[in-house]
Amino acid sequence: MTWFLGAVVFLFGLLLSIALHEVGHYLPARRFNVKVTQWMVGIGPTAWSTRRGETEFGVKWLPFGGYIRMTGMLPPEPGTPPGRVRRWSTGPLRSLVDSARAQIAGAREAAWEEVGPEDHGRLFYQRPWWQRVIIMTGGPAMNILLGFVFLSIALTGIGISTAQPVVQRVVELSPAVTAGLRPGDKIIAYGNEPVSSWNDLTAMIRADAGRPVTLTIVRDGVTVNVALTLGRNGQSGFLGIEPAYAREHLNPVEVAGVVVTTSREVAYGVVRLPERMAGIWQAAFSDAPRQVDGPIGVVGATRLGGDVAASDLPVTDRLLFLLELLGSFNIAMGVFNLVPLLPLDGGHIAAALLEGAKRRLGRLFGRSWTRPVDVAKTIPLTSAAALVLVAMAALLAYADLVNPVHFID
Repeated sequence: MTWFLGAVVFLFGLLLSIALHEVGHYLPARRFNVKVTQWMVGIGPTAWSTRRGETEFGVKWLPFGGYIRMTGMLPPEPGTPPGRVRRWSTGPLRSLVDSARAQIAGAREAAWEEVGPEDHGRLFYQRPWWQRVIIMTGGPAMNILLGFVFLSIALTGIGISTAQPVVQRVVELSPAVTAGLRPGDKIIAYGNEPVSSWNDLTAMIRADAGRPVTLTIVRDGVTVNVALTLGRNGQSGFLGIEPAYAREHLNPVEVAGVVVTTSREVAYGVVRLPERMAGIWQAAFSDAPRQVDGPIGVVGATRLGGDVAASDLPVTDRLLFLLELLGSFNIAMGVFNLVPLLPLDGGHIAAALLEGAKRRLGRLFGRSWTRPVDVAKTIPLTSAAALVLVAMAALLAYADLVNPVHFID
């Protein structure tokens, strides 16, 4: 029951993130007076919807994505009858359906959307290029902001349980016992080197196997020097103490640094995505292990949420892990959507930037550039890219079912 509740809560967090991603598109679209006809969370048949003004708000049955439909996301082809624009939306899966309609249906009604004279100037492609950049950047920006919020709650509000250079327990028959170290002793220096963290201390101990050293400790408020000779554990030095733990709270600047680092790692992972998906294939159809730092889908992330909730960790640490997972997932969602390829948001951003550059060059050379960049010319490539994304999502879902990632044993 605990596993199920954890999975449901985490899935709700993912759906909330998807919904707010679309809000990131919706708000600037309305601010720039673009006509928005749909705002949907999920895919497949509609489970519930309501209409507010010209926009239908709703939830689909399958929790895999979402979209808003802005009228005129693709400019009309030359010779298109007045009052018609091609049907399109912001969601990759929804766009796959729309592009299939555009190719299979040809000029039939399914591939088109009717617009009236009152819509002139409100179509997406008619807005200035910089407004389109803001609209399409809004979704990924919202996810990265959510990542910052979730990580701030986790790392600033709750804090990370971190090993301290303070003795919690002394191992029997060890150099620490011989030297008289006690629980509560705080090690502040190793020889002439100050000690600021447990990691600093262990790195210096491992490098000095069998050597005499002097530790400076604080015991009951008094600073004491302790001389001892380190033991050996293979090629590494050995002292024989276990650390005490305390929660460390990051400030907002440090959390922002975590977001930047995570975004950089996600971008590097996107570059290596073909290689990583090959690893997912092997894990799904052989005995190859899943890589903890590899791609993970909605199914796998939801399973992790359940695993965390059902683990033996303290409640605070379970909450911390769930928040970190949601934060990381949002950052990954935001960065991935910036890839400059339709049907992702980055494809529309790239097209708008290209149009802005052409207009700027046209002014420099005294030429007029009136037509928007026709991203519809990339529909065959878009369809292929969308199919690849769907195939990747299906492979990830299968791998997450048969060979899931386990962060907690």
